[in-house]
Amino acid sequence: MKHPLPSIAPHAPPHGLQFDLQALREQLRRRQMLRWLAAAGAVPLVGTGCGGGGDASSASSTTTLSSTGTTTTAGAGACSAVPEETAGPYPGDGSNGANALSLSGIVRSDIRSSFNGASATAAGVPLSLTITLANSNSSSCGALSGYAIYLWHCDRDGKYSLYSSGVTGENYLRGVQATDSAGQVSFQTIFPGCYDGRVPHMHFEVYRSTTTATSYANKLRTSQLAFPRDICSTIYTNASGYGSSLTNLNRTTFSSDTVFSDGTSLQMTSLSGSVAAGFTGSITVAIAA
Repeated sequence: MKHPLPSIAPHAPPHGLQFDLQALREQLRRRQMLRWLAAAGAVPLVGTGCGGGGDASSASSTTTLSSTGTTTTAGAGACSAVPEETAGPYPGDGSNGANALSLSGIVRSDIRSSFNGASATAAGVPLSLTITLANSNSSSCGALSGYAIYLWHCDRDGKYSLYSSGVTGENYLRGVQATDSAGQVSFQTIFPGCYDGRVPHMHFEVYRSTTTATSYANKLRTSQLAFPRDICSTIYTNASGYGSSLTNLNRTTFSSDTVFSDGTSLQMTSLSGSVAAGFTGSITVAIAA
């Protein structure tokens, strides 16, 4: 529908079309300049900082590719509590048969090898992962020390120890760590494979302490970690032993993933490194405490 042109007041200044176009161009130029300054950190963006929402549109990530490796920095999710997610069918927390949490030796930082009488070691691209636990009820996003995080994930073949055929007698890629004074835990592990139907991910549960991290009945929060697709693709393309992971990855997107389809802003892990040297990862997750 066409709208009639607005009438011009009898004494309106004779700016004309050229003046209006110039004013519009100047307005657009100023807006673009503000965007550039904000991207450079010179202008604060509305909605950033502690206490921001969990909408995926509020987060961003930066990826740097070079001959020496790849770095992706995920957008901060501020202090919003990490979403509650399914533990999946292979938790090993006593909720679905096996309970790795009851085994002596489960509290450990290097989770690549099996323990407590099992002996296999999971092969794959090394990943050193640091998780920082914060309090979403704290105005300063305060660190939660003395809590426990149970981490588990599949191996490079997409298999879960204790459950999958061929590795039911193993318990690798499962471990518990207590958060330190900075609210941090660190795990030495491998980058997980990608099986059909899901994007690459890791599972974790939060407990009040290592003493209570003995059964799912005591958990405070269950969630999952996501990884940047570009780095997943780089690993699966260049690392040996990951079989059909690249094919599976190309068949699945975040929007079609059953867990991450509602956004990953609070669950995306920052990664840096290379296939040859291994990767380091970090993420801050918050719970209401």
